[in-house]
Amino acid sequence: MLPIRVLPLVLVLAALPVGPAAAQFGGMPGMPGSPGMPGAPGMSPGVGSPFEQQAPRQPPPACMQLMANRDETQKHGHALQAAGQKKAPPEEICKLFKIFLVHETKMVKGLEANSATCGVPPEVIKQVKAQHTKSEAMAKQVCEVAAQGPRPTGPSLSDALGTTPTVPDTKSTKRGAGTFDTLQDSPLMR
Repeated sequence: MLPIRVLPLVLVLAALPVGPAAAQFGGMPGMPGSPGMPGAPGMSPGVGSPFEQQAPRQPPPACMQLMANRDETQKHGHALQAAGQKKAPPEEICKLFKIFLVHETKMVKGLEANSATCGVPPEVIKQVKAQHTKSEAMAKQVCEVAAQGPRPTGPSLSDALGTTPTVPDTKSTKRGAGTFDTLQDSPLMR
């Protein structure tokens, strides 16, 4: 696939993997805003309730790590997008893709390991895995193009005509018997 055709697809793929997972971190168990937890909309702790004096709890460390992985993946996705928009060479995009895939893999593994703890639905994990597979395939294509090196621009005009350009050598030019040396006197006098 030509780099021109690959770049728009790269830009789309770089933005998609973090979208579904980013929307899933709102209702984690143990977080304020979860159903049945203090501070949930429409739920007010009664006077004298044991929840009245508790401070909002922090999400579990595993969930915090998932959010950090998501943010890191998103950051590298944006870097990949920016490189595509400035039409960076395939070698640079390949390097950015490799970094992006490392972080995306870490995010997928974290989602799988902590889905129950952080309340991540199985559909989201399935979507992120599918997107990760597409990202890997796209990275493979981009890196194959990068490994081929710069492509020749095509034949030149002299190649197409079957001639080779010649440049006169200044050392081999003769002095004296040239075209202008014959015009010494008037041709009518001869």
